[in-house]
Formats: sequence, C-alpha cells, structure tokens
Amino acid sequence: MPYDRDEIDRSPAVEASLNPVSATLQPTAAAAVSVRGVKKAFARFPALNDVSLDVRPGELLALLGPSGSGKTTLLRSIAGLEFPDEGRILFDDQDVTFAAAAERGVGFVFQQYALFRHMTVARNIAFGLDVKKGRDRPRRAAIAARVEELLKLVELDGLGQRYPAQLSGGQRQRVALARALAVSPRVLLLDEPFGALDATVRKSLRRELRRVHDAAGVATVFVTHDQEEALELADRVAVLNQGRIEQVGAPDDLQNHPATAFVAGFVGQANRIEGEVRAGLFRAGALELDAGGVAEGAAVAFVRPDQLQVAERGLDLVIDRIAGSALVVELESLDASGRRVEIALPRHSAPAFLARGTTITVGAVAGHVFPAS
Repeated sequence: MPYDRDEIDRSPAVEASLNPVSATLQPTAAAAVSVRGVKKAFARFPALNDVSLDVRPGELLALLGPSGSGKTTLLRSIAGLEFPDEGRILFDDQDVTFAAAAERGVGFVFQQYALFRHMTVARNIAFGLDVKKGRDRPRRAAIAARVEELLKLVELDGLGQRYPAQLSGGQRQRVALARALAVSPRVLLLDEPFGALDATVRKSLRRELRRVHDAAGVATVFVTHDQEEALELADRVAVLNQGRIEQVGAPDDLQNHPATAFVAGFVGQANRIEGEVRAGLFRAGALELDAGGVAEGAAVAFVRPDQLQVAERGLDLVIDRIAGSALVVELESLDASGRRVEIALPRHSAPAFLARGTTITVGAVAGHVFPAS
C-alpha cells in the first residue's frame, strides 16, 4: 500500500531521522562528534555561548541542565535542526556545520514518539528504509529481516502487526528507538526520551536504552533534566548552565570532584551552607570543614545528605520532618533564608531521640568548598 504523505509528519527532525544520507556524507560506524566554539543566540538571547564538546565513538553522553541552559539547542545543532552563529560541528573529520539535517545521517528519538498512527509497528520501523530511492533502497526481504532484528533488540517480538494506539507508552518509545536505528545512523540523538512516561516505566526504559545502545554501538547523545537518569545511564555527562558547559565527566567525577559551585549544587542535591574560610578551614557557626585550598574570605560549602551526621559540635538544627530513611531539618542558625538541610541517616542507626521539633547538632565529614560568588 502506498504511503499517504498527508498523514506523515514531515518535520525537519523526522526527516533527519528517517531519510537516507546523501552521497556526500556517507555514514561510518559509530561516528565521533566534535562541537567547537559554537555560539547561538535567539533574539539576542545567548542560548549557546562558546560551547565545545567531544562525543567519543560508541559512548552514551548525557546533556544535563536546568530549563533554559542550552541543552536542547545544542542537541538540535548537532542534528542540523539549528545552525550556529559561530563555531563548527564535525562528524569524524567531516564539517557538517551547515549540512542539512537529512544529510547528517542521524537518528532522532522524540519525547512524544512521533510515530505514524496509520502504520503498523513494523512499517513504522521500516519507513526510513522504504523511502530510500533506487539502488539505495534495500530489497524487501532485507528490510523485513532488519525490522525483525530490531523488534528483537527492543524486545517487541511478535508485535510488528500492531498499531501505535495498541501499545503502551513505553512500547511506543521502543518502536521510536527501533525506527531511529533502522537506517544505521552515524549518531543517535534523544530529546527527553522518557519525559512523557511515568516513573516506573522510565526506570525500566533506562535499562533498556543502555542495553540497546551497547548492542548498537552507535555514539549517542541524549538530553535530560533528570539527574538520576543522566547519572545512571551515561558514560559521561555534560552539565550546562546559561549556555555554557560547566563540566564534562563521568558520573562519579561530577559528584566527587565538581569543577564549579554550580555543578556541586546542581548534581547530587547537595546542601548549600554559607560561611567563610579561615586558616584553611571552612566555618559556618561551629561547623568546620577542610577548605581544600580555597582562599580566605566568604565561601559556600556543598555537602551531600550522606556527608552529614549527628555530632557533638556543628550546626544546631531543628528537625522539621522525618521521611523514609532521611531526616529533613530546617536550618535556623545560619541566616534568614529559610534554606533547609537534608540529612540521610539509615533508620537502624538513627538515635532514638530523633523526633519532629527536636534540636540536634550536625557535623560534616566531607564536602566541597568554593569562594562565594
């Protein structure tokens, strides 16, 4: 049956993920991506400000940051859906800065799936191969074999003849992933791929994405605002803030060796405690912490909940509530900001006197100190 072009989403992003690559930009396996000094502004708003980033062949890299940090603009620039005002983007050694989206050989997975409702699962997956022209179009048997291979890869065996409306949200996202992989993309790009799913399904699909990525071996970049998602899935994470990259590193590096105060405060949900550095120590009231070479003067410490403990000397805090395995106490002794401090204590080791309204003293066993900005 011929395709009804009026029923097909022909947006540039869908074109990029489905169309064959031009002869001038033939794909190679697991292409590396280099972003060099890219700047992009919208109505004088700097969405990207001198961003440089390398995506290694075969790695899974997350773009993490708050809303408006530039992560989606960076992903769209790699896809060819936005063009930089300055800078270059390369796939391997090929300059694709101003190449059309369909010429880059990328696979794109959307938050809202973008599946063709009138097509079966199998035809959705096969679409990018079916629309190839002339000699570029594989034989029907080869397309069918590729579809079956991908159905098995995303664990949807036997569902090829169903329609998207007959699938759960998680299954639809697996179909979208299989469709993006069908054309053997140079780079796989995912824009908040789990954003439309509930928490339970999100966790399940994280594991599936990691498994599929490892099997496919293609360089993958995905955008997320979910720290847990980025830290669990990615080989490396690029943390963006106000159009700049604050730090790129393995999940453990971001948590244990934050390069900036923003990373320390954004990744890992650390407590922010204001104080000052004197004689090599950070002090906030009676709480003391090694300053790690930070110059004397006003400073801020970022301390994770599991780095705080009940102590004889430190901050006097009033317990506001006890939830799960963590104590959340209200900070009253440092300033009038109303800022709260979270302490993570296993219930089996928590002192018996802990209760709402009780005053306790808290000390820090570790943390990261930065000059006050």
